Amino acid sequence: MSFEVPDLPYDYSALEPYIDEETMRIHHDKHHAAYVNMLNGAVEAAGIEGKTVRELITDLDSVPEAQRGAVRNHGGGHFNHSLFWEVMGPVNGEMSSELNAALLEAFGSLDDFKAEFQKAGMTRFGSGWAWLCSDNGKLKICSTANQDNPMMGSEYGGCGLTPILGCDVWEHAYYLNYQNLRADYMTAFFNVINWAEVSKRYSETL
Repeated sequence: MSFEVPDLPYDYSALEPYIDEETMRIHHDKHHAAYVNMLNGAVEAAGIEGKTVRELITDLDSVPEAQRGAVRNHGGGHFNHSLFWEVMGPVNGEMSSELNAALLEAFGSLDDFKAEFQKAGMTRFGSGWAWLCSDNGKLKICSTANQDNPMMGSEYGGCGLTPILGCDVWEHAYYLNYQNLRADYMTAFFNVINWAEVSKRYSETL
């Protein structure tokens, strides 16, 4: 079965004024769709149909070398964006007590977490992602280049951790509304985090 772009769980305009409708349409319908199309082509060429995208990006060594780069880039893009749409929403949802306790243990306060998370995104040179990850319940922040994912091996730009929250810092994620002001975009991002979804993802790592 071919991979497909998941529907947004809310309207394109639902995240305004923080993320505008036009950006969401282009980002979801054009950019994400391109990753899926290219991933399907690479998987077919490699003859490795039947695996989930998570299975593919966490075992890149099993992908034939000729298609490995495409699966890394486009499989990562598909996985990362699928997570991105779900950890955002027009309603923030309630953070679980378990996640709240883990955040306080790891960072001291929610404001300190936000500062470290934003630093991860701001210090990522060029395109990439800022991530909040779980290491068997211990929270850590990292960033990856391009469409690499923390679950990928270190030789593929990952850190072996499970992401529960990600912020896309590619320019296509924010340039229409924020131009070169990545810091303003990341500050706005905190207003659209769906903490209920992040909490669910965190519980799955315990």
